[in-house]
Amino acid sequence: MESFKIEGGHSLYGSITPQGAKNEALQVLCLVLLTQEKVTIHNVPDILDVNKLIELLGDLGVKIQKLGKGSYSFQADEINMDYLSSEEFAKQSQRLRGSILILGPLLARFGYGGVPKPGGDKIGRRRLDTHFDGFIKLGATFTYSHENHYYTVTAPQGLKGAYILLDEASVTGTANILMAASLAEGTTTIYNAACEPYLQQVCRMLQQMGAQIEGIGSNLLTIRGVKKLGGCTHRILPDMIEIGSWIGMAAMTQSELTIKEVGWEHLGLIPTIFERLGITLERRGDDIYIPAHTEGYEIQNFIDGSILTVYDAPWPGFTPDLLSIILVTAIQARGEVLVHQKMFESRLFFVDKLIDMGAKIILCDPHRAVVIGNDFKSRLRATTMTSPDIRAGIALLIAALSAKGTSTIHNIEQIDRGYECIEERLQAIGARITRV
Repeated sequence: MESFKIEGGHSLYGSITPQGAKNEALQVLCLVLLTQEKVTIHNVPDILDVNKLIELLGDLGVKIQKLGKGSYSFQADEINMDYLSSEEFAKQSQRLRGSILILGPLLARFGYGGVPKPGGDKIGRRRLDTHFDGFIKLGATFTYSHENHYYTVTAPQGLKGAYILLDEASVTGTANILMAASLAEGTTTIYNAACEPYLQQVCRMLQQMGAQIEGIGSNLLTIRGVKKLGGCTHRILPDMIEIGSWIGMAAMTQSELTIKEVGWEHLGLIPTIFERLGITLERRGDDIYIPAHTEGYEIQNFIDGSILTVYDAPWPGFTPDLLSIILVTAIQARGEVLVHQKMFESRLFFVDKLIDMGAKIILCDPHRAVVIGNDFKSRLRATTMTSPDIRAGIALLIAALSAKGTSTIHNIEQIDRGYECIEERLQAIGARITRV
């Protein structure tokens, strides 16, 4: 098991460029299964979860060529469907929650898809009902084996368009159903669809491949199925979660930092929420400039004077993946904030580690925590921690960078799952971090 050793208390300086978006990559990589033609994808992040999915596609028979850093071509003209019943496939896909996204394309193109119960972060219950309810409405038959926890969907006669009202605005659920519907006979309407920028990217990539989709960016998508999809070239957006992570890191370490090429038009409420914590953000072209907050930063209360509450919601609401960053950034603010994590009941359980470091946090219940800011009047103490998931891991890393002394973070594979070459990129802007 690898660990990070971080000597905290040092200001950072310079610029950092966000990687390609992890959540988009896991979706658009599965789109290559919908066509026999070559698909080229640029700005693919070099992270564990994405690399595992690329490996899985290769084992399925997809021809993969690395064209350069972050650029790949894929051609799925000789897919080995028998691989789905192998023990090796079961082991691979169980380690990766994104494996669920191969079902829609395989079902649409081959009439069959199967996957064991996927893995991923241990942040609470993450149900898959939305995916399978959508497939069933498109005419598929669903079975689940309790013995080996294996999901199967079949549609030997092909899929047929349908009206689908999603029970929740699931991003991966919408993407999976959307991919399946693109090759279904007739028209499919998806209401209460997710409309995150990454889902919009899936729609635009499908359009390049020949799909007919209306309502992109809204919660009502109309898909007119086509018989065949072709190749395309696609570029993945910058990772908004990484961008938010670097904003929080700059504030907590009182550093002057520029985040390059962020794709401002795709950030939604992210800049606004950090500004409500009192953090100054300056737009310079497509970059974010953050000055050194040497005098600290003050949380803005609501207009009536009540305590600021930051909570997650489906897009264009605030993304749940950044609530861990908001929580850790508030530790050194002036004022108080209530962080309300609605989606996942285990995501706030890392706060005990921050309390051990000297943070003033009251965990109200599994979903809510109140942070009382230190205003830099007392520094966090260095400690030894273990990363429980990707986002908690980066929050602990930010805390360690701002703490006095040398901290150790174990189980950093969790951080590597979502952040590319992180110690090298942080070292380049002055962080004292080493991998052990």
